[in-house]
This record gives sequence, C-alpha cells and structure tokens, in this order.
Amino acid sequence: MKVSNASRAGFIRTKQAILRRTPVLTTAQRISNAILPKANEFIAEKCRRDFAYFIKEFWPEVSADELSWNWHIDYLAQELMKIARTVGAGKPRENDLIVNIPPGTTKSITISIMFPVWCWINWPWMRFIATSYSMQLALEHAEASRDMVRSQRFRELFPTIDIKRDKDTKSNFRLTYMQDGEMIRGGNRLSTSVGGTLTGFHAHILIVDDPLDPNRSVSPVEVKSTNRWMEQTLSTRKVNKAITPTILVMQRLHQNDPTGHILDKKRDNVRLISIPGEIREFKKYLNPPELAKYYINDLLDPKRMNWKVMEDMKATLGQYGYAGQVGQHPVPPGGGMFKADRFAAVLPGTVDPSKFDGVIRYWDKAGTTDSGAYTVGLKMARLKVVRGVTKYIILDVKRGQWSSEKREAIIKSTAEADGVDTIIWHEQEPGSGGKESAESTISNLTGFSAYADRPTGDKVFRADPYSVQVNNGNVMMVQADWNNKYVDECRYFPFGTYKDQVDASSGAFNKLNAGKKGWIL
Repeated sequence: MKVSNASRAGFIRTKQAILRRTPVLTTAQRISNAILPKANEFIAEKCRRDFAYFIKEFWPEVSADELSWNWHIDYLAQELMKIARTVGAGKPRENDLIVNIPPGTTKSITISIMFPVWCWINWPWMRFIATSYSMQLALEHAEASRDMVRSQRFRELFPTIDIKRDKDTKSNFRLTYMQDGEMIRGGNRLSTSVGGTLTGFHAHILIVDDPLDPNRSVSPVEVKSTNRWMEQTLSTRKVNKAITPTILVMQRLHQNDPTGHILDKKRDNVRLISIPGEIREFKKYLNPPELAKYYINDLLDPKRMNWKVMEDMKATLGQYGYAGQVGQHPVPPGGGMFKADRFAAVLPGTVDPSKFDGVIRYWDKAGTTDSGAYTVGLKMARLKVVRGVTKYIILDVKRGQWSSEKREAIIKSTAEADGVDTIIWHEQEPGSGGKESAESTISNLTGFSAYADRPTGDKVFRADPYSVQVNNGNVMMVQADWNNKYVDECRYFPFGTYKDQVDASSGAFNKLNAGKKGWIL
C-alpha cells in the first residue's frame, strides 16, 4: 500500500512533536534510571532485616527534628525484632516485654509508631492493637504510622503494600498487599485508649504505650481501673494466647502502676527492661545490669539528658516524680524528706510585699476538737524571680484544735487581717460532709477570694515538690513562735505524729505554682 506524501508529512510532524515533548536523556541519566531500582531494592532489604536501619531511613517521615541516636534505641530495636520474628514464625512467645524508660527517649516513635510498620514490611498480615492513656495520644501515634505507609519513600521501597481504601481511619486502618499478582487483605492497626471497647478485635501483637496519665497516676481509682482493664479486657484480645505478646512501655509513676502490678505477680514469662535516665542514684534499678557499660558519666543519654536537664527534671517533678519517671523506682521519699535545717529565717518587718508574686493562705481543716489532728492555716508568698531563681516565704501559721464554730470564726478573722489581696484555699474532704463544710466556709468568706481544693494523691506525694524547694534552700520563714513546731513537723514528716502543717504548706505551694507546667495541682 502506498503512503501519500500528505500522510508521510503528517507522520513526521507527529514524531517531531513527540520528540519535542520527550526529553533526551544523557548517558548519566540513563545509568541513574537503571541503577535507582537496584538501590531501592538494596535499601528495602536492609530495612527488612534491621529495624534500627529502618528507623534511621524513615525518621524524616515521622519527625521534623533531627534524629539524635543513642545506644538504647539499638538495644530496644534488637529486642523488638526477636519478638516480631517469633510471632512471624508462628512460634509460642518466650515472654511479654515491659520497657521502663524516661520520657523524651524516642520510646513512642520507636515502639508505638515505627515498630508496627517495620513488622508489616516483613509480615504484612500482622494485626496490632495499640493503646495509650488518652484517645488523642493513641490516634496521634496511629496517624504517624499511617502517614509512614502513605509516604512517597515507603511507596518507592515497598510498592506492594498499601492502605485499604475503604478501611482508612486513624482509629482502625487496614493494609492490602500484592502477592503472586493477587491483591490480598492484610493486617491492621486498631488504636484506642485504656478503658476503650475492644469487642470483636484480636491482634497478633498488643502494644501498651503510657497507660497512665502522669497527672492522674496518684489516684488509686485510676491505677486500679487501668490494671483491671489490661488484665480483664486487653489480655483477651489475642489471636493466639500462646503466641501473641504484650509489649508495655512506660515510665514508672506509681508503686502499683501496670509495671508494678504485673511484677508483683512474679510471672515467669515477663521480661523487664528497666533503663533509668541516670545511674548515679538509680543503678540498682537498671535491668539488665550489664547495660551500665553504655552509660556515659552515669547518664543514659548525655546529649539530650545531661546533668543540668536532670536537675531541672528533679526540681519540676519533685523527688517522687523524679524517682519514678527518671529512676524507674516510684517509691515515695521516706525519712529525711525535708532537710529542716535549710529553712532560712527572716526578721519580722523586713519583708517587702512589693516583691511578692502571689500570696495564698491555705487551710487544712480538722473535723473536731478530739480528732487528734490540728486545723492549720498557713500563709505563703512566692517572690519575684531573681537571677532565674524563685524563692518562697512562709509569713504566718495559725494552728489549733477548735470546734467547727470556733474554727470558722478564726478563719474569718484571719481573712480580715490578711486583706483581700490574699487568696484563700481550703481542703475539701471527700463525701457529702466535706462538701457541706467547704460550702459553709466559702459562704463565711463572702467578699474574699476563697476556693475549695480537692487534692489527689496522698500527703507525701503532694508535699514532694515543696520539699525539693526547701532542700534547695529556697524557702524562708518569718521568725515567730510557731517556727519550732513547724520545723519539727517537717523534720519528722511523713513518720511524725502530725502532718497538718506540711499538708497546708504543700497546698499553698502547689496553688502558687498552679500555672507552671509540671507542678502537681
């Protein structure tokens, strides 16, 4: 068949147009295009074999911060790979895993966010249930995992794995993956808060990341409820009870927190990894103990958590919080909680109110005259910051064993003497009787700024932040006849006969710092 000149000319014009739209590749570009798939295959295989390598490769997908690597990440990556490979092979689990480690050590990114994704590139059928103390936190971790799978880098390295389009929510998303040319339904991640409903869901691996809110961990009800949910609800959500492991990662917050509760049962199939932030004070709680060789100057991570950071954490968290969250041993301080000789005395009349940054009178009310306890009203001021240091001064202490009627009269007359610039707080006892007493006191103080306080935790826990400031020499007191009994009560706290003055002190101190991040309210 002959081709006309017009047709030939049209063909040439079309070819020229295509060539103009198609870039001419250089030799280097052609080589690069040939090499790139090979390079991706190599990186993908390294990611599959080494979780630590995977973390480094995909760090930019989960954090805008520069990755600060430390030995503990390598160590945890090895432990997690052992667990995953056992599950992947369908073998009975050797143990459940508990990891106690301070906040700010990349624990959540490593275990809650990246570990499930690493498992999927090896075993895309795996199912996870991941929990945290709040739904918001659980969903943030889930979203970060999902974003990794959606990322361009993940698609380049693992193009056969995707998120199922009709099962794509943060709280519960599912994978699909290509195998032998066929698209197969894959694993999933269900994320919920502690206490959430799990009916109908089962997982190959359970991940519990921070099951307790640090601000509520002193509540016995909260701790008991968390332990009960983990024992009676979460533990039943396993694909195979012989195979499915539970991974619990948290900083210690309470003697009976989930870590303490599990360890008290002395189960043989629980492996504890306890990594304190520093081992100058807490070496005996390091587990396994041979990890001490990795510490530098007794610090877990001297780059991110140096001794200045440790000092700041102790000042903010208090001795109790520091011992738990940093030392992984949440035991309330015993004798010697207050170094009573650190109080500084100032002469009456030498105090300048213009330097005050807040004044509070806090009342710890005793119920009756024969209860053995004292009613205490302690007046404390916070001084304005000087050269980065905040100091406090106890201006006055009212203390006595009074009837309810006399007590209310003294509270009223004291408020009148203090003036309206002094904010008044009083502790409300539990129950209807405590509520009625609190309402009566507030009504009695009409015209003044008066509030009822419902503190959580025991007296030792509440006094802890205050004791740090006393022991650092940051608390003064006006010289008066109440000084000796006050100092003696602090000296023997919490094993002395009375605790009312300390309780009023910690109440005033915590309210003065109620707007400062990290203080217990």
